[in-house]
Amino acid sequence: MKTISLIVPCFNEEPTVELFYDTTETVFEKLNASHTEQYHPDYLFINDGSADKTLDVMRKLNAAHPDEVHYISFSRNFGKESAFAAGLANAHGDYVAVMDVDLQDPPELLLQMVDILEDPDQDYDVVGCVQTSRKQNPIRAFLSASFYKIINKMSKVQMKQNVRDYRLMSRKYVDAILQLPEYNRFSKGLFSWVGFKTKYLEYEGVPRAAGETSWSLIQLFEYSMEAIVDFSDVPLKMATFVGGLTFVLSIIGLFFVVIRALFFGGSVNGWASMVSIILFLSGVQLFSLGILGTYVGKIYLETKHRPKFVIAEKR
Repeated sequence: MKTISLIVPCFNEEPTVELFYDTTETVFEKLNASHTEQYHPDYLFINDGSADKTLDVMRKLNAAHPDEVHYISFSRNFGKESAFAAGLANAHGDYVAVMDVDLQDPPELLLQMVDILEDPDQDYDVVGCVQTSRKQNPIRAFLSASFYKIINKMSKVQMKQNVRDYRLMSRKYVDAILQLPEYNRFSKGLFSWVGFKTKYLEYEGVPRAAGETSWSLIQLFEYSMEAIVDFSDVPLKMATFVGGLTFVLSIIGLFFVVIRALFFGGSVNGWASMVSIILFLSGVQLFSLGILGTYVGKIYLETKHRPKFVIAEKR
């Protein structure tokens, strides 16, 4: 018998936890009915500081199924990336899956994922998922597509567009991820960075089974900016280029003013042009300092060596 650990981050997901468990149990019944090898599910729910009764539902499931349902409850909300880190560190299955509790990641795909990883002729270490279509805000869809185009041009680590966090990983792959200790984490980038042979399954997006998403456009934008900083130094190079270009233009302008004053008797009077130049140069400096400050801030967080999460309760 092989164990499949299921890492399921939860933040205010009281209506969906039991629904996810019941749906996934049905999938495992089909999986075991169609295979000689039997697979045991090891549910690892991560309560990321929920304010509703999500933790109570997890306790109830653990009490009813102590051998297969486990949970980790954070002392506060640390974010989805910390939930992933906690799950990976505590998952001990032969295979490890990362899934969303809202059932937008169809558990039925596990049937195909297991077959792919078990096929010795294909020799894959991870099976990921890509959404081919999904009804969502046009602005959000545009920003998502733009993000992948930008980061793939900036970073040496290429990330597939519309790829989900949902994936089934071999033990070897998970152990490689666990070797990356950084505090600032972008899982999609980390999954791509470690390499290994990956198979992608495409599926049509489905709506949430219950509840509402907790991700706003502002949060997604901030998450995207963190991803770019974590996996590319291009913004620093851009700041250097803009600063160098501004310096060269300033030198050219200085020669122009001096030559005109020597040969044509003076320069254009007026404070407006001078103020505009000062504001422009100041803006360039602040822009460059902002980029540099973002990287310095990341370094500051890394050097403090704070834990990625604090566990308040674990079963």
